Amino acid sequence: MNADRLYQELKDLSERLGIEVSEQNFRATGIKARSGYCVIRGTPMFLIDKNKRLQRRIAILSEFLGCRITEDVFMVPAVREHLDKYRPKRPRANKQPELFPAKPDDSQ
Repeated sequence: MNADRLYQELKDLSERLGIEVSEQNFRATGIKARSGYCVIRGTPMFLIDKNKRLQRRIAILSEFLGCRITEDVFMVPAVREHLDKYRPKRPRANKQPELFPAKPDDSQ
């Protein structure tokens, strides 16, 4: 999937989750601002700097969507696979508990 299509699919997914994506020219505001999630007059929004390169906008939106619960939302398999790279890593539970934990030395 090309980058333009992926970005559009990510924006569409966000809309299906009830979050409007709005590209803004942050340079024109004259204040230092960053892309991110906010609520404006009760409307959940994700503001993104339209001056960022396309690959960076994809990464910013993917980082946000990767932390959201999207298992019940339809998306193209390529988009789901892409977002899996941005999901938080779960700690591995493969460490075996000690059968006989060492006791403190009481002989002193």
